[in-house]
Amino acid sequence: MTIRLEKVAKRYRMEWVLRGVTLQFESSKNYAVTGPNGSGKSTLLKILSGHLTPSKGKINFFLNEKSLSNELIYKQLSYTAPYIDLIEEYTLPEALHFHQHFKPFIKNQTPADLIQLLGFEKSKNKPIRHFSSGMKQRLKLALAICSDTPLLLLDEPTTTLDRQGVAWYQNLIQEFAGNRLVIVASNVEEDFFFCEERVSMLAFK
Repeated sequence: MTIRLEKVAKRYRMEWVLRGVTLQFESSKNYAVTGPNGSGKSTLLKILSGHLTPSKGKINFFLNEKSLSNELIYKQLSYTAPYIDLIEEYTLPEALHFHQHFKPFIKNQTPADLIQLLGFEKSKNKPIRHFSSGMKQRLKLALAICSDTPLLLLDEPTTTLDRQGVAWYQNLIQEFAGNRLVIVASNVEEDFFFCEERVSMLAFK
């Protein structure tokens, strides 16, 4: 997956959050998108995921050097962020099976494999609404990182995780994020420890 942005801008009412974003995210590379609060990190990821439409500019997606239409992008990406909710009425197996209908898991993993990977065997029959905030964040990360997609978008991935959870996230990345385009929006080094490329949003204010 390769993404090219040409003079992309986003305005909320009268305020420009992003201006003149011209970037190329290249296949199989890992990028950290950094900048202070309000600099547009989350806005950029929302635009890349299709959750927001740019006010100006153009975005082109390419898979195996072939252009992808905007209608097909959602099938090729996984995305998690603090503002994305889970279906909390589901139990863990129900959530995993539901997700699998839309996006298969990488390395032919099964829902049972992910339950073991999460370490939630004792809680698997509880509705997700009874999970702690850290457990919900682990589940969101597992659903995104373990989906078989060429593009992975992570917004502040270690939010609400304790030290053990951060280590778990880093192991998950090392095992499953290879050979994909990964873009992480964060100012926390532990979130993007594996990213060799840096993009500062202050360049586009």
